[in-house]
Amino acid sequence: MLFFNLSAFYFFYFAAVGVYVIFLPKVLHDIGYGTFDIGIVLALAPLMRFLTPFMFLKHIKLDQKMFKRALLTAIFLASCFYLTIENFYLFTINNAILGACLSLILPYLEIIAISNLGKEKYGKSRLYGSIGFMIIALVLAKFLTQPYIAIHYYLVLITLTVIFAISLLKFDVEHKIEQNNKVFSFFEYWPFWLSIFFMQISFGGFYNFFTIYETQHGISLEMTSYLWSFGVICEILMLYFQAPILKNNLLSIIKFCVTITILRWLLLYLFPDSLNVTFFSQAIHAFSFGLYHSSVIMYLYSLYENKKLAQQFMYGVGYGLGGFIGALVAGAVYGEFLFIFSALFSLLSLIALNFIKINLTKEKT
Repeated sequence: MLFFNLSAFYFFYFAAVGVYVIFLPKVLHDIGYGTFDIGIVLALAPLMRFLTPFMFLKHIKLDQKMFKRALLTAIFLASCFYLTIENFYLFTINNAILGACLSLILPYLEIIAISNLGKEKYGKSRLYGSIGFMIIALVLAKFLTQPYIAIHYYLVLITLTVIFAISLLKFDVEHKIEQNNKVFSFFEYWPFWLSIFFMQISFGGFYNFFTIYETQHGISLEMTSYLWSFGVICEILMLYFQAPILKNNLLSIIKFCVTITILRWLLLYLFPDSLNVTFFSQAIHAFSFGLYHSSVIMYLYSLYENKKLAQQFMYGVGYGLGGFIGALVAGAVYGEFLFIFSALFSLLSLIALNFIKINLTKEKT
């Protein structure tokens, strides 16, 4: 039952993310938003993902009560899309608060997943998130005939996400164990946090400009969509088969994933018009996202006593602040050397990892 409920949660959560990331920009454009306004709206989610964990350092605790509040508020705010989307300022406020709520949900349940499933089964459950993202991209593209259809889908998916999230609380053993009073510290493992930050900046060019980059180098839009799907399929396969790999030293695995990501960006720079090379670079997504993501969250799980807060900051520092700055940097440097900059940031991530002292690499799990 745990595996099914957790897999269903991942499926619906990332399907909702797919609606938000893939289709919301088109919805906003269709109802009259300018590109600058759309950019502000989409920048709020990663920014709130970064800011929210700081509220939990001292005065607020991410417990079951707070988690349930975040879930119910998320449904309420998704419903408010119908009322606020026509007004830029109201919709901006709506999105900011929704981003704060959603930033609590995934880190909380990732701990339940790791503590109950372990390295052996975590990936096989997490892969359903990738499946949900891919399916919603294919399905909604065929039915999005008017803007509010996307909001219908989003509300339904958020509601299903909340239902399965609540069903997982009975498997939360962390709330029964009192955390010690050790203060959460970035500085204790600062090289690792810096590495996460640089790694996600390196993805700014890929997530925001890969389609434009490839089509400008002669690859059709249809073929580019196949490239995106192929990357997700490789990610799914890695998540399914990664358990034996994760039994090895996690820090060494992370270093390998970052290294091969440097190669990935260099290949896109050197051979932007080669379909075969680009498909190969997309296959590397299995390592630069699938295996990297699993290794990072498990490594953090071994480092910190306050495991939920560590996961919050992982999403905040990496996918939040790193994603936000990565998008800005990619937009500023877009051109022939886009992926040279991506490779440079990945290299900085690798260099930071080498500052981690040997006595900090002890895994407690």
